[in-house]
Amino acid sequence: MSDKKNWIKGATSEHPGAFGRKAKEKGMSSAEYAAEVTANPEKHDPKTVKQANLAKTLMKLRKKKENKGKE
Repeated sequence: MSDKKNWIKGATSEHPGAFGRKAKEKGMSSAEYAAEVTANPEKHDPKTVKQANLAKTLMKLRKKKENKGKE
C-alpha cells in the first residue's frame, strides 16, 4: 500500500512548484493553466503537458479525499 502513495512524491520531487510558477507567469491559476494546456497540447512542450496531466490528477485526488472526509 505504501508504494501506491509514494508515486506522488516521486512525481513531484524533481521540480516542486514548477507548474504553478508557469501558471502564475501566464496570469492563471494552476487549474486554469492545466485546462488550457490539455486543451491545446500541440502549443506546449511535452514536459508542460505531462505536468498539466499530473496537476489535473492531483486535483481529482484532492477532491476525492475532501469528499471522503465529509461522509
